[in-house]
Amino acid sequence: MALIELSERGLFCPEGGFYIDPWAPVERAVITHAHSDHARWGSRAYLTSAAGAGVLRTRMGPDAAIRALPYGEVIAINGVDVSLHPAGHILGSAQVRVARGGEVWAISGDYKTAGDDPTCAPFEPVRCHTFVSEATFALPIYRWEPQATVFAEINAWWRANQAAGRASMLLGYALGKAQRLLAGLDPSIGPIFCHGAVERLNRDYRAAGVPLPPTRYTGDAERGFDWSQALIVAPPSAHGTPWSRRFGDVSAAFASGWMRIRGARRRRAVDRGFVISDHADWPGLLDAIAATGAERVWATHGYTAVLARWLEEQGLEAFAVPTRFEGEQGEAEELPDEPPAPADG
Repeated sequence: MALIELSERGLFCPEGGFYIDPWAPVERAVITHAHSDHARWGSRAYLTSAAGAGVLRTRMGPDAAIRALPYGEVIAINGVDVSLHPAGHILGSAQVRVARGGEVWAISGDYKTAGDDPTCAPFEPVRCHTFVSEATFALPIYRWEPQATVFAEINAWWRANQAAGRASMLLGYALGKAQRLLAGLDPSIGPIFCHGAVERLNRDYRAAGVPLPPTRYTGDAERGFDWSQALIVAPPSAHGTPWSRRFGDVSAAFASGWMRIRGARRRRAVDRGFVISDHADWPGLLDAIAATGAERVWATHGYTAVLARWLEEQGLEAFAVPTRFEGEQGEAEELPDEPPAPADG
């Protein structure tokens, strides 16, 4: 019996009786992180990292049965050893290590190897025989600039908009990307506001001890507020909506790894594109795979055929594994702009 197999509901461990990031509701799901292309509603029980339990609870609701496991702690599920290890993608993101009888698999979920994100634990390689790797940006063209360089550009763009009397709207996925962006902003430039979907998740990050600059929910601004000095962080779905027009003259920018490709900014109808991603770039993918020592690699989520072909040319056994979700999805069902819930107590 194979330790891990691909089923109609996703990656499955037959002996352990659990799925990893299943595509549909199951009895027992092990979740790498809370993005909607990895964490689906409806399963009877969820296992996730202790660091990511808060954001998963926000996504799944108060009644979901969620067990939180600290990074590195090993539990046995029907005789199969399972542990979670940092993936460096978003708060609580984890690689799932599955071991039985000397055979070890590591399922990465999404990951970033640079270690430059203060909002989550840095990626840690997991030695294994088989590595299931994402391939979101598995093309040689995808190579990220140092994060400090990109944030210097973002802060300079904000200052230039202020000088021109324009509000600044920075678009990024509400979970993970938005908090990474907030952590890199210079709050001395001006006030920072957030769309309701972002502000609710900011609360989870702060509750987990992640330092973020002071932010305000946009709906709390007083009537007649001068937005020309402000920066507003919002999900991409908010761009071009009636909600976004409340800020008057506004310059919109989109922060994503996809901005590395010429024409992406035009397709998004934004003024600026900043290349910043929560995923590994091409060199990061290759470094991560090499660090595992894996003899076999399953490539999923993205340019799977390209990555598998390259790895085969290097002498590894590699396969492109289909998935129902492709690309830097982040959040398929972004939350509406609503006030964040009041704090407990």
